[in-house]
Amino acid sequence: MRLRGLHHIEINIPQYVKNLPFYDRMFGWLGYSSFETLGIEYMSTYFVAFPHSYIGIQPAKGEEPYSYEDFKTGINHIALQAKNRKEIETFHKEFLLKEKIEVLDPPQEYPLYAPKYYAVFFLDPCGIKWELAHFPLIPGPWTFWKWYQLLKGEKEKHPEWKHHPIKEGVRKLPKP
Repeated sequence: MRLRGLHHIEINIPQYVKNLPFYDRMFGWLGYSSFETLGIEYMSTYFVAFPHSYIGIQPAKGEEPYSYEDFKTGINHIALQAKNRKEIETFHKEFLLKEKIEVLDPPQEYPLYAPKYYAVFFLDPCGIKWELAHFPLIPGPWTFWKWYQLLKGEKEKHPEWKHHPIKEGVRKLPKP
């Protein structure tokens, strides 16, 4: 079983020189560090969450803004992990609203996602949908039980399900 998550992702953005400062401000606010490829082999600016997770921003060949709403092949949204709920609230108030960034869904709890899942969704200047989210790594027993019961209620909407949604949603992947 792998213990590490995503190593890196690279995003092509239109109007690179104009839009890169937004990412500098956003990732700087969230405490990321950054480095550039300096045009060696390709141009990319990376934002790093310690110890190994990178998000690269690269110039797109076209100038078309991205649209998550059309559900074409590509990214639907990118979720960043917040330290806690307070960081989400502060980010919303002191960064998104001050920068006049389009907030799609203000900070709120999403009870079906996971116990105590809390997030804000927003669009960057290039049309890419982002999420800043937090949920407890180990929820308390009562919190977990309430979430389990909430999902159990979803089963009633799906008579084709034979099991609780947690069991129903687990998929077996082929092993080498």
